[in-house]
Amino acid sequence: MTSEAEHYYIEGEAMCAEPLLYRGCGLDGIYLCNGYEIEEIDGETFTYVQDREGLHKVIALNLAEHRKTLAPKEIRFMRVAIDHTQSSLAKVLGVSSQTVARWEKGQVEIPGPADRMLRVMVLMAMLPDEELAKLIREMTEHLDRMDETNVVPLQFRHDREWREAA
Repeated sequence: MTSEAEHYYIEGEAMCAEPLLYRGCGLDGIYLCNGYEIEEIDGETFTYVQDREGLHKVIALNLAEHRKTLAPKEIRFMRVAIDHTQSSLAKVLGVSSQTVARWEKGQVEIPGPADRMLRVMVLMAMLPDEELAKLIREMTEHLDRMDETNVVPLQFRHDREWREAA
């Protein structure tokens, strides 16, 4: 049994009384508070989700920004959300398509650099233009400040281990 903390409730920051378990994305623990309709036709129950593409975008952004460790299903979801095949993602990340398949099957963990790059790719693909522009501007300003502080040559000293010289 999973705890509430492991579930995503898609509706801003508020939890809802009776969320609907959303299975249409292939992930576990995704619940909808609204934005869906349930219909019964000839004894069968159908669920219609409004703006499915928008929902998947929010889920992908949430995974990229908030999940400490990506589960295999989450890696696959993010790859599909940014419209990559295993082969095309592998090429971008400099690994084989079999490696990507192994991450998605949970046979091996995605290494840190590939994890971070996948998250950056999701952010670049999913963030609205103005938010992406703001993020790039902030990063550029940070790098410019770093350039200003790195005017003095760095000096290092070895005394059983390497350290920056004071």
